[in-house]
Parts: sequence; structure tokens; C-alpha cells
Amino acid sequence: MDKFLIQGGVPLEGEIAVSGAKNSALPVLAACLLTSEKVTLERIPPVRDIATMQKLLGHVGARVGRADGRVTIETAQIAHSEAPYELVKTMRASSLVLGPLVARCGRARVSLPGGCAIGARPINLHVAGLERLGAQVRQEHGYIEAEAPHGLHGAEVHFDRITVTGTEDLLMAAVLARGETVIYNAAREPEVVDVASLLSKMGAEIEGAGSSTIRVRGVERLHSATHTIIADRIEAGTFLMAAALTRGDLLVKGCVPEHLRALLAKLSQAGADVTEQGPDAVHVRGRGKLKSVDVTTEEHPGFATDLQAQFMALMTRAEGISIITETIFENRFMHALELARMGANIRLEGRQAIVAGPTQLSGAEVIASDLRASASLVLAGLAAQGETTIDRVYHIDRGYEKIETKLAGAGARIRRMK
Repeated sequence: MDKFLIQGGVPLEGEIAVSGAKNSALPVLAACLLTSEKVTLERIPPVRDIATMQKLLGHVGARVGRADGRVTIETAQIAHSEAPYELVKTMRASSLVLGPLVARCGRARVSLPGGCAIGARPINLHVAGLERLGAQVRQEHGYIEAEAPHGLHGAEVHFDRITVTGTEDLLMAAVLARGETVIYNAAREPEVVDVASLLSKMGAEIEGAGSSTIRVRGVERLHSATHTIIADRIEAGTFLMAAALTRGDLLVKGCVPEHLRALLAKLSQAGADVTEQGPDAVHVRGRGKLKSVDVTTEEHPGFATDLQAQFMALMTRAEGISIITETIFENRFMHALELARMGANIRLEGRQAIVAGPTQLSGAEVIASDLRASASLVLAGLAAQGETTIDRVYHIDRGYEKIETKLAGAGARIRRMK
């Protein structure tokens, strides 16, 4: 397994460009199954989860082409309406093909999601929504099996709680359903809006994406389209926090500041100098001492759970006590124990982490437990004294495109060991 070796204590300086959003590319790729015509996607990041999804699309029957950041998907026929465990066991997004397969060919058999060990990812909300649209769904032997031999029909779907993948899955299923579907308590994340944007280019009739109520009028068929994926707000946020943590001077380019409002506010409160440079760049300077700031993760437009681990690393170097509350996943503090190995003073109490700082982090051997935990350990290693070794970096490869290369370009002393 690959490892990262990091020599800490070097401020990040210069520029880093952000890749396309992994969390947007996954549902967008799944949406390509809804048409028999070719769909062209730009800015698809070449990360492990994306490669897994492309393999899954190929298994289903799609012809997948890749060249220079562009991916083409053409699914003239669905050859296999199944997402097998062996293909998707490392990826939690397998459920995203459930809606498109049922909508396109009337049946689907999808392995329950795998991926990071950060808590339960219940699929019951997807199932309940599909049943409202007329599908018959059952779970057995680790698979979800859904059938709608006479097609799906429009309905009102009320999510008991906000679910991003559930909203995306139902949105994709509804575009080919007969009649109108209304999704209440829908997720408002930029990635949901991006999927809706592609579907609209393909001929879908959608209103309200980005709000808590989405209306979909079903159409008989979708057609070809070309679409560019939005910037990865989680990658951008990771680099912005890295700059503040190392007291650097960094311009993060190709991002969308509007998607980062909650983080930018917290960085400013913590004492970083944050300046938006037009519509697609943010400049961060770490000026002086960091101040402790409390954070509670929430659905968009709140503070993203995917940035919580990185923010915890930042708070280890802040003066005072910061309380980090995780409301989305029940087991997303595993990085706290590894940060403690590097000298962090963190106490866990249920869904809260109490971080006392500042502490001088010191390099150590640590193990990545999930995708975003990996990023927090990279940030801590950049700020620590001495050498940090991070094992199991295949987790970070699931969602970050050549993170070590990008950071090294901004002065970080980081390298990959095979």
C-alpha cells in the first residue's frame, strides 16, 4: 500500500487549481444511463471512486470513453441491470444507479453501499421514495432489488430527513416517470443542482433544484448533452484550511466561493485573511495566531461534514477551546485518535469533539481510516514538526486528484512512497 511522507513546518505559497467535484461526477455519471444517446462530460476528476463508477457503467452496458479530462458515456442498451458487490464494495455511491436503472429498464439489483467506515448510510429513504413512484423493492442477500415492469409514475415524496444521494437518486428516477413528481425536504447541495443541470440539458423538466422542494415533470425520453462538472468545494476547502494552518499565502483557483460561504466565514473568525478573487478564486493568508471557533456540521448551506475532519486539524493550532459537533454521521471522529498521536489535545463526548489549543503537533506514523480523515492527517503533517508517515492513502485517492503533487507545487515537502 502507498504511503505519504511529509516533512512539516513549510508554509504553503503560490497557487493551487481545483479539480472537478467527485461528489458531483458520481451522480452525473449515473444519470448518463437514462438515455441511449451519447453524453459528454468535462472536468471529470480521475480519482478512484470515479474509476469504480466507470467500471460499473461498463458492466451495465455503457461504452465509456476517456481522453484529456473528458468522458463520454453511451448506453445504447442496458445489458445487466445489476451493480455487483465486487465492483462497488469500495464505493458508497452504488445506490445512485438504482433510480436510473429502474427508470430506464424497469428493474435493478444493486449491492448495498460500501466505502468509508464513518457510520451507517441508510438506504431506506431511497427505497421509500422509489416505492412512492410505483417500484416494488425488497432487500435480500446484501442487495436491493427493485422492479417496475409497467414503469414509474409521478408522486409526492416527503423525505423524513435530508439526504443528498436520496434526492439525486429520486430526481433521476422521476425524470422518466409518468406525470409530476414533487420532492419535499430535498437536499440543496450544489452537487444536486449540478445533476439537475445535466438532466435539464438532456431534456428533463425540473424546477426548484437548489431549494427544499423540487418538481419534476416526467418525459418519455432523454437525449444527448454536453456538461462541465462544477468545482470540488471539498478539495478547495481542504487547500484553504491547509494555507491557514501552515500560515501560508495561497490562491485557490477554479473554485466557486458561493459554495464555500460557511467555511470562509469560519476561517475569517479564526483569524485567517480571506479574500475572494473574482467569481472563481479565493486567497488565504495565515496572519498571526489562530483563534478557536466552534463548528456544527449541517446540510448545505451549513458547514459541510466533509470538511469537519480538516477543520479539527486546523483547531489544534488555535488558541482556546473549540467544540466541533457532528450531526450528519455518527462515527466521523476516528481521525481524532490519530491527531492525538501527533500531540493534539482532543476529547470526544458523543457527537462532539472538544479541541484545546494551541498544541505543537509533532510528526508521527498514522493511519488513514476514511477519505476526509486522510485529508486531516495530511494537513496536520504539513503543520507538524518533523516527519509524518500516513499509511493507507488509498482512502485519499478515492476523492482527491494527485493531492501530493498539488501541495508540492505550493511548496509542501510531501511525497508518495510505494
